[in-house]
Amino acid sequence: MVTCCGLVTVKNEPVPLKSIAVEVSVQGHVATVSSTLQYENQEQSPLEAIFVFPLPGEAAVCRFSAKIGQTEVVAEVQEKQKAQQQYDDALSSGQQAFLLEESDESPDVFKLSVGSLPPGEKASVSLDYVTELAVQADDGLRLCLAAVLNPRYQPQGSDSGSGGSAQVSSVPAGSVPYSLSLSAHVSSPHPISRVESNCPLDPLNYLNTEKTQATVSLAAGHQFDRDVELLLYYQDTHQPTAIVEAAQASAKPGSLMGDPVVMLSLYPEFPKDVMSSMTSHGEFLFVVDRSGSMECPMHLGSGSQDRISSARETLLLLLKSLPMGCYFNIIGFGSSYESFFPKSVEYSQKTMDEALQKVKEMRADLGGTEILQPLKHIYSQPCLPDQPRQLFLFTDGEVENTKEVLDLVKTNAGSHRCFSFGIGEGASTALISGVAKQARGHAQFITGQDRMQPKAMQSLRFALQPAVVDISVKWNVPKEVSVTPLSPPIRVLFQGHRALLYAQLTGERLGDTEGSVTVKYSLAKQPVENQLSFSLKPAEDTGMTVHRLGARTLIQSLEVEEREQDGGKEGVKEKVIELSVQSGVSSAFTAFIAVHKGDGEALQGQLLRRHVPTPMLDLRGCSLTDWDFSSSVLERDMKLSELDDRADQLMCSASEFVVGTKSMSAKKKAEGSLASRVKGFFSKQLGFFSKQGACEVLECDEDCDEEDFDSPAPTSKPMRDPLLQLISLQKASGSWVLEAALAEVLVKTEEEVSKPKPAQVDQEVWATVLALVWLYGFKMEAQEDWQFLAMKAVSWIQAQKVASVSECVQAGNTLLGCQVQKDTLGL
Repeated sequence: MVTCCGLVTVKNEPVPLKSIAVEVSVQGHVATVSSTLQYENQEQSPLEAIFVFPLPGEAAVCRFSAKIGQTEVVAEVQEKQKAQQQYDDALSSGQQAFLLEESDESPDVFKLSVGSLPPGEKASVSLDYVTELAVQADDGLRLCLAAVLNPRYQPQGSDSGSGGSAQVSSVPAGSVPYSLSLSAHVSSPHPISRVESNCPLDPLNYLNTEKTQATVSLAAGHQFDRDVELLLYYQDTHQPTAIVEAAQASAKPGSLMGDPVVMLSLYPEFPKDVMSSMTSHGEFLFVVDRSGSMECPMHLGSGSQDRISSARETLLLLLKSLPMGCYFNIIGFGSSYESFFPKSVEYSQKTMDEALQKVKEMRADLGGTEILQPLKHIYSQPCLPDQPRQLFLFTDGEVENTKEVLDLVKTNAGSHRCFSFGIGEGASTALISGVAKQARGHAQFITGQDRMQPKAMQSLRFALQPAVVDISVKWNVPKEVSVTPLSPPIRVLFQGHRALLYAQLTGERLGDTEGSVTVKYSLAKQPVENQLSFSLKPAEDTGMTVHRLGARTLIQSLEVEEREQDGGKEGVKEKVIELSVQSGVSSAFTAFIAVHKGDGEALQGQLLRRHVPTPMLDLRGCSLTDWDFSSSVLERDMKLSELDDRADQLMCSASEFVVGTKSMSAKKKAEGSLASRVKGFFSKQLGFFSKQGACEVLECDEDCDEEDFDSPAPTSKPMRDPLLQLISLQKASGSWVLEAALAEVLVKTEEEVSKPKPAQVDQEVWATVLALVWLYGFKMEAQEDWQFLAMKAVSWIQAQKVASVSECVQAGNTLLGCQVQKDTLGL
């Protein structure tokens, strides 16, 4: 579910947004994002407004200022309760105040309270944060400007319910009454190859002949009705780099801000002989979100596949790609959870077929998003001997108890690795990145036109890599220089996967010396060593980006330590507050507070509470079951009148689909289908509302079909993809059978496929060779999808000890019109 946010009144009425200006400064693998949002109060009375927005989970908010009229106030960091009290006191005394605080439940949600905004006044909100750029499967560096910069327009007359936050989904571009200007300055040690986006960009403008600096801007007139994603591509991305940032001139030497800080980007290279043999063991647990929002399309636009269908195709690929000898299970979750098998089963043809049949029947029908309970169930199951547990988590949602989930994962981190996938623009970065980080795995985000399958297969490749153990980091610096690590110890390494390290450097005359860092570890019982040398000379004019990211890294580690001790360990919380105030970086225990001491009159009446945002339904992009209700949102004793309001909202939104229908028969059919699905929503999603009650709420005909009421929402049937057809035909062993279905994929008759088979070759071997030739001859652009099932096929053929493989490949090429070499197939 896309969580969209903005500046709203305490009555949830929008403060119209006029324009958004964003400046991005990228330095290699990190970015500073500065945004200014212009609002205007067109009401007749002063307002207390609330600005709710998400940020990347690893981002560090480092500056906030607010300007009302001609008065600008820059906020300072204080202990959270003290800042909240100061905010309330300021408003009570007639002063204008601004409070920015991190959510108690999740570190990627922030709340800004603006009190108060006089009638007719304009408000300018400026916010700076720094963040690391995530490395994608194709080596691009990803920066996503989420709802912090795209508070979507609230259509007039709509009601988002209580909660004090603007939870509205995207609207047609022509209806968005504000625009976005975005400019980015990119600087890299390596040449910049290109910059891509899901939104139109002006041409890339290089600033030097080396192409290491460039600027790029969003095309004029862009209406910010979706997340904006920038993908940066450098030459030699996998080259390790080091940045030493000079100390803050005004800070005390010896403090974090008063000393230089180094950031290392490491890309470990594993020995080729070790990487050539993937593991054949493991317990693979696929945990799939089946909440209602998984029926939403993968992206905006016509023809987009819904998320649950994409998840089904991804599970098909994963199940076909698993190695023989492993164990697996699939767990679907929503408000409740369901396992395909009572416990993990050994991977075989029988269990794979049984699982695939259940995958075909899998629907987004389990209500809200509750991740904690299925994880507790998984962790209660004993690990299997010699089968390392690998957990794959797919979700498109956010949860209110993110920190509780992360603490649970960390407590059990020693028993498994977790590979997480955030689906769509609303997935929580704190949740997705956090579980992967705590459980020594890897996080992926699927947004815009991204396909889930190649990203899932990249994570499977990581999961099949031999586990790296006994990781140690040694800093080699002159005697007069001391190193204080700011990052937690490295707990996971993957081939081609970046590891970032931050450290504080204390000492004199750093400019004329060199240092290095050595990373040692054991891989498949072999000792491996990687080393990076770098100059200790600090770089000037870097905007303190590295210092603030280093501070944020240390703060997050201390916050986890404090939660583990349940506040019992003395000094940890105080250390976090001290570090947050010193560095000007947000934390769970501090807040930004700004007060304008004017001569205004005291506010009348009691101050309303600040609210955490809740999701809002949008039927333009999602199905009717896309309401993530949990027991905390909709209690079972909800009054009929409250349901009546929600049903009216559902049917009002649904009618938008019917209005544009041309024929009367199609219109009638659409109305009936939508009404049935709304009734099915109340009965299936809530689990306690009767047919009679639903009909009463919806004011529908008494003779409506029972079948319509009870049946789940219809799912779209995408066109049959020949690649998926071929994959579905593969056996668990890796082979294919010579059958009519295979001939159909190859666009041949059974006779045409059988006739060229070499006489001495088994039919199953011939069919498997044909499948491989077809994959390499026609589907190389999707090789990431099928690389592991092709490896299984090759291993199976080799195990058959076939003497005439070359003849088979040649005959297969002749039949299919390809020119694939035997060596290309790995044979």
